[in-house]
Amino acid sequence: MAFVSTALNFTAHHRLLKYQIYPSASSKVLLSSEPAFAIADRRRRSIVAEASPTRDQEVVVVEKKGVGEWGKVSAVLFDMDGVLCNSEGAAGMAAVDVFADIGVEVEAEDFMPFVGTGDANFLGSVARLKGVEEFDTVTAKKRFYEIYINKYAKPNSGIGFPGALELVMECKRRGLKVAVASSADRVKVNANLAAAGFDPSIFDAIVPADGLKRLKPAPDIFLKASKDLNAPAHECIVIEDAFAGVQAAKAAGMRCIAVMTSLSEDRVKQANPSLIRKEIGDISIQDILNDEKIKGEKPSKYLCHVELPNRR
Repeated sequence: MAFVSTALNFTAHHRLLKYQIYPSASSKVLLSSEPAFAIADRRRRSIVAEASPTRDQEVVVVEKKGVGEWGKVSAVLFDMDGVLCNSEGAAGMAAVDVFADIGVEVEAEDFMPFVGTGDANFLGSVARLKGVEEFDTVTAKKRFYEIYINKYAKPNSGIGFPGALELVMECKRRGLKVAVASSADRVKVNANLAAAGFDPSIFDAIVPADGLKRLKPAPDIFLKASKDLNAPAHECIVIEDAFAGVQAAKAAGMRCIAVMTSLSEDRVKQANPSLIRKEIGDISIQDILNDEKIKGEKPSKYLCHVELPNRR
């Protein structure tokens, strides 16, 4: 399948193409012996690059005005559940408990398709699928947080992924701004950070779902984080585990590193992130900066640049 992509690189020699980059219902797939990746620039001019990415490659399309580069990075936006915290499974179990309270039998796996879309939708979508009538998402979410925090996310309970804190601190050491950008409400964000042993003050911004009308896959959370950090969207790297989260990052015009903690590798690749790693402990600072000069690091396995001649 051909995917619509944009250039996620930005230097003085490149123009950033900031349009929707995941397939929409109206997207046309060009059928030929070589898949075509169609994109539009600021003037909505069509540029087509023929490329045949291998299984281990993701394609980033660049309009060439010099040597293709990863571009400047000034901030890293971390999703929380499934990225910083090994909490998706616990959230599923807490949700099962919520439904058990109202006499509805569900399984934790029922909630997985709705990971990253906000806890109201996380619960409400399963209620609709199960035919639960008059399901009160406000009450259910409040109960969900009570169960989750008291049962699964007690302070310093060790839910942080190995290597998560180290990567955050390494980003800071390199002069990058760091933020948490989560579809969960502030109460759950605070509980998760405490459970994982993170001091909230290490983050330059924390952006929860509270007060936002649109959650992932809409780009609002990441755009707000970008604004709070005073970092241009094209200089932000997002680290995500959810399909909706990858879509949100791309819709915001940001590069995205996806981890496979909630989804299979094939499903993650369908989201077409810039880079894929197993979990956050496998992400290096070189992956973020794409700087091969950093000692001891190897070039990113999944990154492939497709350079295009300048079109006028």
